[in-house]
Amino acid sequence: MMIAPPTMPSKLADNFFLARQPILNRGQRLVAYELLFRDARTRNEADVTDDAEATATVIAHASELGMEHVVGDQMAFVNVDAIGLMSDFIRFLPNDKVILEILETVKATPEILDRIRELKQAGFKFALDDVIGHSEDVQKFQPLCDVIKVDIKDMQPGTLPALARVLKNPRQKLLAEKVETIEEFQECMELGFEYFQGYYFARPVILSGKKISPSQRSVLHLLDLLNTDASSHEIERSVKHDALITLNLLRLVNTPAVGARYRINSVGHALMVLGRRQLKRWLQILLYVKTGSAQEFTSPLLQLATTRGKTMELMVEHLRPGQRVSADIGFTVGVMSLMDTLFSIHMRDVLESVNVLDEVRAALLHRSGDYGSMLNLIEHIERDRDGKQLAQLLHQLALTPAELYDIQLAAIEWVTEYTRGV
Repeated sequence: MMIAPPTMPSKLADNFFLARQPILNRGQRLVAYELLFRDARTRNEADVTDDAEATATVIAHASELGMEHVVGDQMAFVNVDAIGLMSDFIRFLPNDKVILEILETVKATPEILDRIRELKQAGFKFALDDVIGHSEDVQKFQPLCDVIKVDIKDMQPGTLPALARVLKNPRQKLLAEKVETIEEFQECMELGFEYFQGYYFARPVILSGKKISPSQRSVLHLLDLLNTDASSHEIERSVKHDALITLNLLRLVNTPAVGARYRINSVGHALMVLGRRQLKRWLQILLYVKTGSAQEFTSPLLQLATTRGKTMELMVEHLRPGQRVSADIGFTVGVMSLMDTLFSIHMRDVLESVNVLDEVRAALLHRSGDYGSMLNLIEHIERDRDGKQLAQLLHQLALTPAELYDIQLAAIEWVTEYTRGV
């Protein structure tokens, strides 16, 4: 029997936030996001609500977002439990953008298996979540799934190779989740995993003697000129000294994101149209773009850095209305927070290469001050950490979960549109 979805309860909806976790392929390109909707209340504040209400709320959030705005050209993995699977409400999700992720709490009953077959006929794809062994339920679900997600953290040490051999099948792709180190990623690569979820790609791997590349140094030099209010002539001359920056600048200003009415062919005109504020922002993002890549937008580091930057900018705009300079500083902190990973050098060495304000330095090195608190909050959301600590961080910043949610959606939509013009 189908379970009709309840109306989305506003009390639940007001307390949700979104964790968007990237899924990468073997080439380290972004192919999907898992969308995790979490209740930001602490347990002692939460009302007792039935599972049907909570499940309906999650599906309602996912269906109302407009997936192309939240995941761009990538796919979205959305968690569903037994109630969600059996509900007609699930058909509000777009089957061409969503992979339904069967939670580990779902039992492979005849009714559930029939429902999955029915939804597959309707065009939905499925992933099996949190697999740590080849149980009877896993064996029944596996033929119906397109992706098998293996939780490499909850497994007994040394058991991953054997499980990977048992699960490996040409009809399904293996996804390793909770991959937090480069070593774990390399082991999963060797075992034949196709997809990877976790923040191993955002961890700085410090290389002794590593230097910032000449092209990156050129961008940092330009940022220094902007930070010190250099003349327009000096900025234009610096741009012209680097052919790659010149080419990318002209390409950027001739995209719909900038909105120029006619083609711009000179550096001077491009700088005038773009303006210093947008130029600075574009240069910060440009650092994360791999030279000559035809798939620049699928760089997970570019996505993460720009999302952090825009989220922090919007937080500052909300908390300090009208303070545009402060909002720009927030964007800078967010974008720069991954530059140690980008350059493979310590953050303090990154900050030796570019002049920044003391409050930016404090946020990046120690997560201190208002900007540091905002960055700390964003990092907690990315990794879907303890809800109680998240609630404390929100309280510290005087942000409600509903306000945070609106900021997140606006930031994600902006990143999707803006970085396509980079």
